[in-house]
Amino acid sequence: MTLNLSRRIAALCMSAGAAVLMTFAQSAFAVHAYEPHLKPVATISDTRFMLDTPQGQAQFPLYLSKDWNVAQPQVTRAVIVIHGKLRNADVYFRTSQNARDTAHADPDATLLIAPQFLATLDTRVHDEPADLLRWTGDAWMGGEAARAPLPISSYEVLDAIVARLADRKLFPNLRHVVFAGHSGGGQIVQRYAVAARNIAALTGEGIDVRYVVASPSTYAYFDAQRPNAQGIAAPFDAAQCPDFNQWKYGMDNRPPYLDDRTPAQLEAIYASRRVDYLVGGADDDPQQSALDRTCAAEAQGPQRAARAEAYYRYIQSRHPDGLKQHFHIVPGVGHDGARMLTSVCALSAMFDTPGCGQ
Repeated sequence: MTLNLSRRIAALCMSAGAAVLMTFAQSAFAVHAYEPHLKPVATISDTRFMLDTPQGQAQFPLYLSKDWNVAQPQVTRAVIVIHGKLRNADVYFRTSQNARDTAHADPDATLLIAPQFLATLDTRVHDEPADLLRWTGDAWMGGEAARAPLPISSYEVLDAIVARLADRKLFPNLRHVVFAGHSGGGQIVQRYAVAARNIAALTGEGIDVRYVVASPSTYAYFDAQRPNAQGIAAPFDAAQCPDFNQWKYGMDNRPPYLDDRTPAQLEAIYASRRVDYLVGGADDDPQQSALDRTCAAEAQGPQRAARAEAYYRYIQSRHPDGLKQHFHIVPGVGHDGARMLTSVCALSAMFDTPGCGQ
């Protein structure tokens, strides 16, 4: 009797254990099925930016080199460095510090900002508060609305940062604002240069605004042309890829943040902005693991170096009277954010150091 009871208890324990394992497995499967290409970030910043919107309030994590809630009259330059698809803003914040120090920029006069656009997976794994903004997968790169707690576009977050920097009570002597990003961060910087609504809040105060776009997988095109085999823009055969012109690759089906303006209006704004394109000379691997290889991306070229050159040639051809935009190849560098953002040309674009020919 005792033996039978023991066996029953053991069987129940095994059954319960199996159920727990099954539940855990189902939970893990649900996470990976929901965002199959993502791994949770190791660190989420404890510094939070409270966004007040007509829909309510939400928190956003970011790294800051100074307290921007109090007046910083000594600050003359703000550099906003945006992470790639790994969402490792802490790593990019350290890279921005290294860039500042390599450029011999005055730390007291320089505000460094590293926003952190989280995926829903991150907030579940780290048990963050419900009002912390998070996006589905990489949707933040294209300006899509957050999944929770409010449908705030990632570009609206950048707008809120712009509004804070434009506050002359906090930053009475600010003269330069730089948006810089590598890889996925380069994607959001390039699209934000197309889409940004309230940059006049800065430029109207005489503040110089510039965008440093380093080695993104793709760019936003303004019409249905794409580079041919020679890298020259030509009408693209949509039969090869019906979705080639969908946002964020082209102008079709743009998200609400920018669908109130025509492609021509967006292009005119973009052409007026100062943009520095950088790509590593060795960032030419068509099989590189983080390279976007969807058909819409492949329509822009086989790899990053080719796509970067083709896009710059494209935008130049459409604005032959001149642009405030420049293109630089960083010799010998592959897909490496730290080396790209501390390169001579990146430092020149971010901190006005000499040594990078236009």
